[in-house]
Amino acid sequence: MDNRRGSACCRCAIIARTQIDFVVEKARYFDRFRDRLNGRHQKAIARMFAAGPAGFEGGMTAGKYIGITGCSKATATRDLATLLQLGALISLPGGGRSARYGLPRVSGLTRMARR
Repeated sequence: MDNRRGSACCRCAIIARTQIDFVVEKARYFDRFRDRLNGRHQKAIARMFAAGPAGFEGGMTAGKYIGITGCSKATATRDLATLLQLGALISLPGGGRSARYGLPRVSGLTRMARR
């Protein structure tokens, strides 16, 4: 019984540490890109971070960006290219018409986008 409690405590500590690291990572990200993100960028990135440490399912796509920001396809494509150029997003495997993007590592934590 003692062993199970110790194991549960250890799991809780790991989960808490993961959450803390994630919040710190998010703060560092926004500090790094604060002056370079427009309102649409901020809205989309905030939605990606809202997914939590598990990551934004499937990465950001132009279609998801349009759904989150309400912009046109041309604007979404342009914004995603800008975010990629700034280093605010990274390309995930897939490319072409099915381009997907994830959040880069800012302080050495694992990438925050599921593949």
